[in-house]
Amino acid sequence: MEWNEQVSSDEEMRNWTLMDEELQELAEHPLNLNTATREQLEQLPFLSDQLIENILYYLYKYGAMLSINELWGVEGMDWRTRRYLQDFVYVGEVPADRKPDWRKIWTRNKQELLTRVGRSLNQKAGYAGYSTETLDKYPNRKYLGDAFYHNIRYRFSFANRLFFSFSAEKDAGEPFFRGANRKGYDSYAASFLLQDIGQLKTLVLGNYRANFGYGLVLNTGASMGLGTSVASFGRMGSGLTRFTSTAETGYLRGIGGTWQWNKRWNVSAFYSFRNLDALVDNSEIRSFKTDGMHRLQKDLEKKNTVSNHLVGSHLSYNGKYLEAGLTAVYNYYDKLLNPVEKLYNRFEPRGRQFLNVGLHYKWFLSHRWMWAGETAIDRQGAIATLNTIRYSPTVHTTWILINRYYDKRYHSLLSNAWGENSKTSNEVGICIGLETKILQSVNLSAYGDFFYFPWYRYQVDRRNTLGVSGNIQLSYSHPHSLGVLIRYGIKNKAKNHTLSDERKYVLPYIRQRVHAQVAYMPYPFLTSKTVAEFVRTSYGSNDKGNGYALGETLKLASEDFPLQGSISGVWFRTDNYDSRVYLYEPGLLYTFSMNSLEGRGYRMAVNLRYDGGKRWMLQAKWGWTHYSDRNRISSGTEEIAGNNKADIQLQLRVKW
Repeated sequence: MEWNEQVSSDEEMRNWTLMDEELQELAEHPLNLNTATREQLEQLPFLSDQLIENILYYLYKYGAMLSINELWGVEGMDWRTRRYLQDFVYVGEVPADRKPDWRKIWTRNKQELLTRVGRSLNQKAGYAGYSTETLDKYPNRKYLGDAFYHNIRYRFSFANRLFFSFSAEKDAGEPFFRGANRKGYDSYAASFLLQDIGQLKTLVLGNYRANFGYGLVLNTGASMGLGTSVASFGRMGSGLTRFTSTAETGYLRGIGGTWQWNKRWNVSAFYSFRNLDALVDNSEIRSFKTDGMHRLQKDLEKKNTVSNHLVGSHLSYNGKYLEAGLTAVYNYYDKLLNPVEKLYNRFEPRGRQFLNVGLHYKWFLSHRWMWAGETAIDRQGAIATLNTIRYSPTVHTTWILINRYYDKRYHSLLSNAWGENSKTSNEVGICIGLETKILQSVNLSAYGDFFYFPWYRYQVDRRNTLGVSGNIQLSYSHPHSLGVLIRYGIKNKAKNHTLSDERKYVLPYIRQRVHAQVAYMPYPFLTSKTVAEFVRTSYGSNDKGNGYALGETLKLASEDFPLQGSISGVWFRTDNYDSRVYLYEPGLLYTFSMNSLEGRGYRMAVNLRYDGGKRWMLQAKWGWTHYSDRNRISSGTEEIAGNNKADIQLQLRVKW
């Protein structure tokens, strides 16, 4: 679907990896539209606030829906949104008594066990044989474990009130039941959630996510930009939620709860204790390690070297025209955070203790106007603020104006707010966006963002640099069988670059991207998607590079046949790494499969899924990439001799 194929940079890929797993889980456990709450519908990034209001108003006015086709009666519903919704909702009965019967917890629950295994089919340098003398001298040339990736996940739910999950993961190259992992997996995690029990809105134990306001103080999830949806931008965080992913970062670990005073007021409190990976030198934290990999000796030396305590609270008011909240977070490390000073990180956080407080707000001036934002302050008095004004003259048209000011001295270690910088600091910007329907089945989405960095940045040895990014997208959705999309995006911001005279300059790095795709369903069981991509990069007028890709995906699936599958292929050609292309391909359940392709070659992938009734599912994926411009792939421990690389993954799910 086009809403999960927006990636055009490494930063966007990291955000979508977090978001996509949450959406896949929701698709596997769809919402009953007749009992869905506003908070549940807000999990869907393609729904605007106005359309959510219209869905809830329709249910209030006309009662429970009898068929999914009744969505056409909701004001503002179009073919594209209707098609997306059918993957995440269903129309079911409304129970006479919504209170769960806890005596039936062992007979009416839902349980799921899922396991995935995969490995590269090529010999990588990190698994090669080395002499004892070589490893004594270069211990980080060889991985400590085998080439298999493996995880196992268990989930338990009852009456949409109680959830429990457990997961364990071993990355390729990590030891398993030996060496540093004598207890088996490298990572174990568990999460417990109890919700909507009287005035207890949420109780979380174990691993959980916390996201309040607009991410200036605390956001352990994804930060989605305007590429997702202009109309839904500005949606506040979901508070305390369970964490069921196998990811080894992006969560808190401890206890948290939300208590509802009355219909309008909620109060949350949470505590977290975690051991973190970091490079420690003379009892000082130089940098954090966040990839979760423990494959080499140097990785183990950074594992669990720092202890972190976090305490936070949140008070919120939810009125008819005003929503507001106050968030406070205190962070403590058992070692001094003191990265080696460089020009670009002179104002980055240093110390053991960190405090952030933020006030967020959303004011509905009318059914057409909305003002929302958050203003936060850290322990040193530095300020960050993000504000948006949204105007919706009709249900199909939304204008948005976004202003942000992040002081170069402001830092919140767990913030993740919208912006161009990788951190919520050293940035000023203003953005204007539009989403509208220009014909019955044609949607237009566009935005322009202008930003300014007062201080030096990583790989930018100059202060006071400017930049701009923009995007325009047209999409057409036929009621039954055809979808067409074309998107143009441009980004221009300063970056260090060495020219042919061997001197380093700060030049405007310009990246332009054109993406076009056509999805066609000639029969109910067959879907075809053709994708074309063009990327052009340059440093000012120097070192220009072009990237091209052309791909096709065929998917066969029928409700009457247990076996379904897809085959995808892509041809790519890029002049350099800067002009690399990103293309989505079907992946296994709960995995986000977006390929970054650079050089010259082609890639093929085959994905098969067999459903054994409602109880079990077996899925397999094989992928193969051929390069015509090299005889070695990657470098270091990941290096492959030759111009081909292939991988295979298997996944089994059992439900009862």
